[in-house]
Amino acid sequence: MSKRHFLLIVLAAAAALLAGCKNSQTLLPSVSGKAGEIIVVMEKPDWEDTLGNDVRDLLARDCPWLAQQEPLYSLVNITPSNFVNMFKVHRNILLFQVGPQVDSTGIIYKHDVWSAPQCVIQLSAPTSAEASALLKEKGAMIVSSIEQAERDRVIRNTLRYEERPLYQQVAEIFGGSPHFPSGYRLRKATDDFVWIADDKQYVYQDVLIYRYPADADPFTLEKIIAHRNEIVKDNVPGMIEGSYMTTSDFFTPTTEYLKYRGRDLVQTRGMWDVQNDYMGGPFVSHSFYSPNGEEIIVAEAFVYAPRYDKRQYLRQVESILYSWEWKN
Repeated sequence: MSKRHFLLIVLAAAAALLAGCKNSQTLLPSVSGKAGEIIVVMEKPDWEDTLGNDVRDLLARDCPWLAQQEPLYSLVNITPSNFVNMFKVHRNILLFQVGPQVDSTGIIYKHDVWSAPQCVIQLSAPTSAEASALLKEKGAMIVSSIEQAERDRVIRNTLRYEERPLYQQVAEIFGGSPHFPSGYRLRKATDDFVWIADDKQYVYQDVLIYRYPADADPFTLEKIIAHRNEIVKDNVPGMIEGSYMTTSDFFTPTTEYLKYRGRDLVQTRGMWDVQNDYMGGPFVSHSFYSPNGEEIIVAEAFVYAPRYDKRQYLRQVESILYSWEWKN
């Protein structure tokens, strides 16, 4: 066989291998399960003992940004012997491998193992006590990974069913915009304020985008809330005359500095209510510099759903904020 023929055979085999890998990815089924749900694969004795309690303390604790009690995630325990194909395609899986046969302690983060887009976290340890210690040590990373997976699914669906004209309208004003899924509509637009909403009969999921001049220290909580109150008072009226949105004094807002895909931003969480009326709910905002550094741009998501749990509604609209993209 000539060198040339041998090279052609190798190249053909490599191409077939790559094609096979690509096809194996496209053949993965879509994930199952409800948003905000996690399957925890763990032996029943551990689930009913300290290790299970530690998992619940981490993942089923109260959502920190809601007024009423709702778990951060909904957990479903499946034993390893019952972890069959119907459960393997779930969107979020926390898989525990605990026992003397395990020769190392660690966590592995995987994506799209049995379905797509899937988040699988495997925690391995020789004993339950060591598994609990590792869970506590890496708890923040575990929560962050699952939160990111939930967020990415929302963004993925948003881009698939996008109301593209909304991006263009907002980007013309601010130089960039989040991406909005089908159902969102423009409610108000000025030179420095935009209100885009998906308002149904009993559930409001809204996004506000506004800007103001940057000063020497623009990201203190006091300044962020002061600007917010001034802007929403002028632009977000309540349902009765003389009422308007403001920031609730009953719940103290919090701020967190984040870096997300190359953008530095300050995330603020709090509760909103309506002056002179009885409406309220959670909000989350992202504050960041404009490209020239002269202005602060704020993208805010808020929810009003008095008849329903709000955890998932807030996650959905909050995820939209993370899809922000500069026009250029």
